Amino acid sequence: MALELPENVVISKLDALASWCRKNSLWPMPFATACCGIELMATGASKHDLARFGAEVFRFSPRQCDLMIVAGRVVMKMLPVLQRIWSQMHEPKWCISMGACASTGGVFDTYSVVQGIDRFLPVDMYVPGCPPRPEQLIQSIIDLQDKIQREGTISGREFTTAARQQPKRALVEVAAASQLDSARNPVF
Repeated sequence: MALELPENVVISKLDALASWCRKNSLWPMPFATACCGIELMATGASKHDLARFGAEVFRFSPRQCDLMIVAGRVVMKMLPVLQRIWSQMHEPKWCISMGACASTGGVFDTYSVVQGIDRFLPVDMYVPGCPPRPEQLIQSIIDLQDKIQREGTISGREFTTAARQQPKRALVEVAAASQLDSARNPVF
């Protein structure tokens, strides 16, 4: 005897339900220090309507946020502030690195500018560009929502996985010149 579900009844896993709720109610915290901040503000304005994705309310208290958007260059003097704000945010939390300066230091290849915030914070999404357009930031939020739905658990075990704690691709050492294929790299 087959059982049929009545109308308006959905069966799901609790993890999937919690992830669906999390991905559709992101509370972004802007950490805008340079020109990318202007594009970040434009993203929150009415033309791009970030409210469609459940992330329209920017909060400036770390205890009310679960998504940090670092926009623009971060100087070494601001790094302790950034780390303190990150540590004050509750789990689960995510981070978007917006722009070339936040991701790699951009054109500021100097000792006083952080050469990528992923050296100090776990970054979930990178938005390339100098500065990136609001459409790119919206796409990264959509991609982050997909990631939250795909990996999220109600117990938060995805935040203790080894993959999240591993060094980011930008920090992996490049193979020594002697290990490279000499046929592809002739010596003159």
